[in-house]
Amino acid sequence: MGFTGRFAVAQPWLSLVVRLAMAGILFAAAIPKFQDIPQSVRAVRAYRLLPEEIVPFVGTMLPFVEVALGVLLLVGAFTRAASIVWLAMMAAFTVGVIWAWSTGLSIDCGCFGGGGEVEEGATNYPLHLLERLGFIVLGTFLAIWPRSPFSVDGWLKPAVAEDEGADAPALESVANDAVSNEPRK
Repeated sequence: MGFTGRFAVAQPWLSLVVRLAMAGILFAAAIPKFQDIPQSVRAVRAYRLLPEEIVPFVGTMLPFVEVALGVLLLVGAFTRAASIVWLAMMAAFTVGVIWAWSTGLSIDCGCFGGGGEVEEGATNYPLHLLERLGFIVLGTFLAIWPRSPFSVDGWLKPAVAEDEGADAPALESVANDAVSNEPRK
């Protein structure tokens, strides 16, 4: 079995691990923000990128968006769309870190709680950018290969096929499709 054959077998399980890791990252980011919404607002404000009129809204809503996206990834619903939203968020966060670094701001990114201005030299923007790059790799992988076992997407696919007038698949085919990356014919 060549590399592509081994990858085809491993891919659904890799996608499951990536999907669950992304959900965990989102929950880890949201929980501290829920515990201190005013601090989340201060973290957004520290970037000095958004108009002040929308800073409180963004800082308040960010943990809700993170939890909603985390739930979608946890259960494997709309996985590709959730990955694309994740990538858009990571792009925005990356732009924010680059902006802060390039303009000489000394802030804690606030990604996992906290945030706001910190003492000069207390930041590590290269590390934050490497972290974002890793998150972008995860999101890209899942956007390309969203199919994984134990997902709502996999469980709903047979029902969607039946609704579209397709023949009802055999139970074995449904089980195989739950971990297959090939489109149903």
